[in-house]
Amino acid sequence: MVELFFSFFKIGLFAVGGGLATLPFLYELAEKNQWISIADISNMVAISESTPGPLGVNMATYVGFFKEGIFGGAISTLGLIMPSLIISIVIAGMLAKFRSNQTVKDVFYGLRAASCALITVAGIGVAKIAFFGEKVAFFWQGAILAVLLYIGIKKLKWHPIAFIAISAVLGILFKFEL
Repeated sequence: MVELFFSFFKIGLFAVGGGLATLPFLYELAEKNQWISIADISNMVAISESTPGPLGVNMATYVGFFKEGIFGGAISTLGLIMPSLIISIVIAGMLAKFRSNQTVKDVFYGLRAASCALITVAGIGVAKIAFFGEKVAFFWQGAILAVLLYIGIKKLKWHPIAFIAISAVLGILFKFEL
């Protein structure tokens, strides 16, 4: 349990930029501890994007529950959110004092770049899973679905919930396997 808490504490401490920024850390966790597989991560992303709540918290809860049951889910979630909670409390107390400080502005500017890089790496990882899965062969169904969803986003201006529902139904009907 302690290892579960500290693993997610580290992820929460360094995954600046939101839930997708946790993906590179989850890939590393999957390789190092083998608590989950790469396919599990893609399933977590699909489930977490389809359910209410922050992506990173949903994924931490999933991994913790998968590893240690309900208590593991709570511990891993607590580990993930603890760094943000601590940092938010510290910053809230200091921000008013240093709001106009150029160094503070520069730090936040650098954090935006780090967030962008982490999210880009996560996006590439998700794309690899969506188009190739674990079979290494090109997953043409994923490519067709991506093109159709792109058209729906850009041309038809459908609500994102429609894309989630359509993708889930197609996955069930055609039994897409990674």
